Amino acid sequence: MFGGFISDVVGSRLSELLLRTGEHVILTGISTGIAISLGIPLGILAVRIRWLRGTLTGAVGILQTIPSLAMLAILLALLEKIGTVPAIIALVMYALLPIVRNTLAGIEGVSPSVLEAARGIGMTPRQRLSIVEVPLALPVIVAGIRTAAVVGVGIATLSAFIGAGGLGQFINRGLALSNTNLILLGAIPAAILALLVDAAIATSQWGIEYKKKGDASGKISKRVIRILAILAPLFIVIAGLAAYYSQRDLPLSSAFTSDSDSSVSGSVTIATKNFTEQFILGELMTQIVEDRTNIRVNKKFNLGGTMICHGALVSNAIDLYAEYTGTALTAILNKDVIPESGEVLELIKQSYRERFDARWLPPFGFNNTYAITVRKEDAKRYDLTGISDLAPIADELTAGFTAEFVERPDGFPGLRKEYGLEFAQVIDLDPSIMYQAVSNGEVDVICAFATDGRIAAYNLQPLEDDSNFFPAYYAAPVVRSEVLETYPELETALKVLAGILNDKTMQELNYEVDEEKRQPSEVARDFLKERDLIG
Repeated sequence: MFGGFISDVVGSRLSELLLRTGEHVILTGISTGIAISLGIPLGILAVRIRWLRGTLTGAVGILQTIPSLAMLAILLALLEKIGTVPAIIALVMYALLPIVRNTLAGIEGVSPSVLEAARGIGMTPRQRLSIVEVPLALPVIVAGIRTAAVVGVGIATLSAFIGAGGLGQFINRGLALSNTNLILLGAIPAAILALLVDAAIATSQWGIEYKKKGDASGKISKRVIRILAILAPLFIVIAGLAAYYSQRDLPLSSAFTSDSDSSVSGSVTIATKNFTEQFILGELMTQIVEDRTNIRVNKKFNLGGTMICHGALVSNAIDLYAEYTGTALTAILNKDVIPESGEVLELIKQSYRERFDARWLPPFGFNNTYAITVRKEDAKRYDLTGISDLAPIADELTAGFTAEFVERPDGFPGLRKEYGLEFAQVIDLDPSIMYQAVSNGEVDVICAFATDGRIAAYNLQPLEDDSNFFPAYYAAPVVRSEVLETYPELETALKVLAGILNDKTMQELNYEVDEEKRQPSEVARDFLKERDLIG
């Protein structure tokens, strides 16, 4: 089994694995380096200024209590940009506590008699710090750096959530596609990298302590040990940089970049949200653009939800992504539901032009509305045909909804008000596990997507929206106006996709990825070739 994993999964994705590992090392290395340059001086400052100690250690301690994803979301909102900058800032914040505390503890642990002797020979406070206190405290300080670096490797996997890359990219994809191999492809190298970082810094720590002990093994031996101690962590950084720069310009079957070519006239960045249908739409747009234009596509797939993608578009971090009319109307424009789909699209087009300087192109053709869904046997047992039939028994049922659905006005808050639904419990579920959870009886009701092939695969029953609560959710490319002005051929290419998908076809494509475990890029390519849309 393990041999098959190595040959089939690792072997087929080795280039991207090297790239993502390099990105992971760079993220961890830069953030740890910045944390060291800030944390050690802050720790020294806390030793010298007594009243500052409690405030400083308390502040860096509070940063540790903020969940990693929440920290990334906060920084995303403050900086209004995705990618490495908010990721590195978050990693620096988490790395500060062990470095500051260990610096403080190490310096305060220096023997008073040693300090008194230093004063006795006339050393100034600065000399005592640089010649006596810091060298003696160095093993403790390095232990703090060791902790910060290892924790940083783990937290860096979450950076993929906001498009910063790294090994978390595989984990995110695996979770979204229910693909265990992809999860392992990210998790195992991340664990190995954490062990290597720990071992490398432990070697440095050992070398420092060895020097401190002053073993009588000769000057050459001490010098070799000192050099090895310095080179151990440096080797990992160099290896990470080499992996990154050796692969970043190579064509990757599922990475963010496409082939480099002398005929390329420019580049655009296409993004997606974090579920299967979005990956397929992202691939359809990418492959059409690459086939019909000389524009290079940079892929920022599997970002967080709606507001992350929209925020990235508005801040020019991405150039286009596929959005849904109902989502744009209620979640982004904060408008009330309008039943007429044509009227909705015109309102959205005008509002996006005026407020966001972005253009909606013609929709793909399908309507992926929400579908409140139960098991077929429960629908038969309770005689459930419409959502209103749930109201009398809702207090006996557990609902499993996506995080967005729980909060959005066109989701559970509005649904509860419209239908009077008060479930016994509402659980937040990732879209990738929601269908399996209801099928296994772990929840009773889910907010399925109408075009999801797993509805039929798991023998589920969508309920009729008998109050017409949900608006239409027609998917369409949303592009920054500036990009269309720069590359008018982009609009021509994307319009080829107008109306090519109906609900049934989209269900089939989603099923191919979710249940047949095919890659979204392969599914999209086959679909486009069958219709002679690409060569």
